[in-house]
Amino acid sequence: MDNKQSTSGNSRRKFLKGSALAAAGFYIVPRHVLGGAGFVAPSDKLRVAGIGVGGMGGSDVRGITRTEKADFIALCDVDDTRAKGSRQLHPKAKYYHDFREMLEKEETNIDAVSVSTPDHMHAVAAMMAMKMGKHVYVQKPMAHDIYEARMLTEAAEKYKVVTQMGNQGASGDGVRQMVEWYEAGLIGEATKVYSWTDRPVWPQGIKWPTETVKPPIDLDWDLWLGTAPYKDYVGNLVPFNWRGWWDYGTGALGDMACHIMEPPFRVLGLGYPTSAECSVGSVYVGEFQRGYFPDSCPPSSHITLRFDRPGKDELEFHWMDGGIQPTRPEELAPNEQMGDGGNGVIIEGTKGKMMCSTYGKNPQLLPTSKTKEANVPQTLRRVPGGDSGHYNNWVEACIAGHGSEEYQNLSSPFSVAGPLTESVLMGNLAIRSYDYREPREGNNSQFDYPGRGIKLLWDGANMKITNFEPANQFVKRTYRGDYTL
Repeated sequence: MDNKQSTSGNSRRKFLKGSALAAAGFYIVPRHVLGGAGFVAPSDKLRVAGIGVGGMGGSDVRGITRTEKADFIALCDVDDTRAKGSRQLHPKAKYYHDFREMLEKEETNIDAVSVSTPDHMHAVAAMMAMKMGKHVYVQKPMAHDIYEARMLTEAAEKYKVVTQMGNQGASGDGVRQMVEWYEAGLIGEATKVYSWTDRPVWPQGIKWPTETVKPPIDLDWDLWLGTAPYKDYVGNLVPFNWRGWWDYGTGALGDMACHIMEPPFRVLGLGYPTSAECSVGSVYVGEFQRGYFPDSCPPSSHITLRFDRPGKDELEFHWMDGGIQPTRPEELAPNEQMGDGGNGVIIEGTKGKMMCSTYGKNPQLLPTSKTKEANVPQTLRRVPGGDSGHYNNWVEACIAGHGSEEYQNLSSPFSVAGPLTESVLMGNLAIRSYDYREPREGNNSQFDYPGRGIKLLWDGANMKITNFEPANQFVKRTYRGDYTL
């Protein structure tokens, strides 16, 4: 485990510096040619099963389909209404409600699985597929908990499957441009990173509703809950607002940080953080009374992570959400936009600074006039189609197989996405680091949050907070029923 952290930067550099793919695309040798005369191939395409095929899952189905190198053999969703678009696109695909049943019945018919469920179901679905030897594409964040992310990362190598997280900016040109600038020394040695988002755009920092309603007629509520504790259905939870509840989602940080924190992670070759601190916004629940609700993500937060880097000074990494933003750099003109307005990244170095928008788009040196003046040779391969080529990047690697050149050129395999996701989820661990207390006179709360007032020290290799034990309850969940990794 210790070696994984120390070599994480090298692995990121290696993926970026693989040999170039042909711009015209990858040529698939037909199976009938490989099989000899008289052999009729059932398909020359990747055979895929989709788990969660409405909403973002529907977008993933369409994106994989557009590669023209994949067929969907089976589709699975717990919400028949949301699944309609994907079912119309692939009318011959068998349809299921329970992903476990689908994988068991279709095991011999599929090569790969796309997982686009709510966050709390990512890991169990992906792990079952990987244990069957199936390649997996998993929406961001690849897991709900730190432990899940670590287990998925290790399983990808154990089962020799091709993996990709759905943070499409990892395939974009922007992050590669930033790596080239940094390795050319244009900003010197990085000292601080600031990243931010205007999310959430869904309710957070609220009490769980007391009024229950009947689930939508086309929704299997028990299967939707999956690994999460049983609760009666409440209004306006599905299809989108689940993101603000810890049982199912990972808040603004989990939703956007895999997109926004990814460029500096890649540029700087980061591994596991060594500590986490946080402050959060709260809401007023009564006259002069602030409310913290353990079921719900906060309306805003500021996370500070620190990373040790061999032979270099400690790096300070800031995340801000809920509309909180860092101070504008002096090098940015008064009327120039910081990031894309609502989201962005600034990397401060000993010789200068650079900035980008969501997904690593629009990379710029600061002051921005330096961007056009920069004359750095292109040393890193580009993914054909940039961020739009993220699906094709995965499909081609699946077809070529684990260990192939295409596999080495993956943009966001779990070996890279895993440490990133763990760092993202470290922020949520800090936010949630409460300590259960019996109600006291004059205080009806059963939860205090002392973990928010200290620096939480993280032993990355062993996945453990070493100085505040109550925080470790958020490293790994207990699943409901017979769900398991």
